[in-house]
Amino acid sequence: MDCWVNLKLSGWVYPTTVLSLYGFFANCRVAEPFLTPYLIGPQKNISEEVVTNYLFPIWTYSYLAFLFPVFFLTDFLRYKPVIVVQGLCLVTNYILLCFAPGLLAMTFLQVNYAVVTSTEVAYFSYIYSMIPVENYQRATGYLRSAMLTGYTFGASLGQILVSLAGLDYFYINVLTLGIVSISFLISFWLPMPKRSMFFKGNRAGESQSQMEGALGDNVPEEPAVMDKDGTSLGENKMEHDGWCSRQNVHTAVHLLWKSFRESYSSRHLIYWSLWWALATAGYVQIFNYIQLLWNHVEPSATSSVYNGGVEAACSVVGAAAAFSAGFIQISWAVWGELALGLFSAAGAAAVFLMAFTSNIWVCYAGYVIFKSCYMFLITITAFQIASNLSMECYALTFGINTFIALSLQTIITGTVVDEAALGLDIVTQFIVYGSYYAAISLLFLLRGTYTACVNQRLPQHTEAKEQESSVG
Repeated sequence: MDCWVNLKLSGWVYPTTVLSLYGFFANCRVAEPFLTPYLIGPQKNISEEVVTNYLFPIWTYSYLAFLFPVFFLTDFLRYKPVIVVQGLCLVTNYILLCFAPGLLAMTFLQVNYAVVTSTEVAYFSYIYSMIPVENYQRATGYLRSAMLTGYTFGASLGQILVSLAGLDYFYINVLTLGIVSISFLISFWLPMPKRSMFFKGNRAGESQSQMEGALGDNVPEEPAVMDKDGTSLGENKMEHDGWCSRQNVHTAVHLLWKSFRESYSSRHLIYWSLWWALATAGYVQIFNYIQLLWNHVEPSATSSVYNGGVEAACSVVGAAAAFSAGFIQISWAVWGELALGLFSAAGAAAVFLMAFTSNIWVCYAGYVIFKSCYMFLITITAFQIASNLSMECYALTFGINTFIALSLQTIITGTVVDEAALGLDIVTQFIVYGSYYAAISLLFLLRGTYTACVNQRLPQHTEAKEQESSVG
């Protein structure tokens, strides 16, 4: 029996299954599509202007402050403790939403939720420290499917409870509190990883050698000093010094620098990363404020709210778009940047449509189109970057691109949304967001057209040279 348990814990199925269950319940937030109507409704009684120009910007600023420290802390603590903290903060979030009155409590909620979002890197990184490389693709697919299924189920259930059962938003938040509490309990079942990506601990020597081999860098080897029993003194020192040793920190910094150099080693990777950062900044901003626009077009106090159904539809259509991206057989090196420009233009048109329409169903449709375009492109972008990098480099690239995106989003929030600056109304905000996406599309349409033309000329140029040499 003990042997069977050890085998189960050491395999890839058990940690993947537990983490997938955690991802399902953590993202099954029934009340999330109805957050804005709940805040501005009689339960919290906060004005729409305060929610738009004061509360939501606090999350953006806090997220930016937490992102990089949490990224390094996640690796240093080996993922599981950070996932447990994320589960605890999710529970705290809905305790505050259910039972804490006043603007101060909702301000703290935004800071607390920033911890939740900044710790998402642990969810995606944990599994790669637990399973063999050959299972990465399957495990990643299961984890993303679990998240998507949880979000879709939660949004659909919320819509059913609001539209058919007429349940009050308070009880929907109580139900969500119970569901995320299950995810918090599940997080304790995760086995503790024995290694991390950068802070290698007592396996630093072995992991660094593997990393250097993967990166292909010619690092001069130092002669090993051997102990009496034939063991390297360096390995013994690394083992006894522990996680906070100077040598371990030096090794981590060395691996981070090597990963950074590989991550941005070519123009191809830089352009894909640039779109990732620019587009994600706009996407997160629109995702954060879309409920306020819906409430402006069709006030929730005077009409039925279908936010949950729309979010569920977006998840399904976005998943289908992302899934189809894996079956498109074109040369992304030639046509990829042009595709980024074209689909970004479609996203920009959808944002303008949402801004200028007075029909809530047209606004809903625009959001579905916009989110589907983003999901399609971010899937291609992630694959293009990951296929050219080692897992350590991909994790670092994910962190850096997210940090840049969040920095851009913070600038947009501080300029456009914050009451201390322009403090624009919600419709004008979406006109700005549409213009932002139009600028992204123009940039990549120009760059994509240039890349496609250059690559189309190259074969002709090579063929002409071959003909000249044969005539000569």
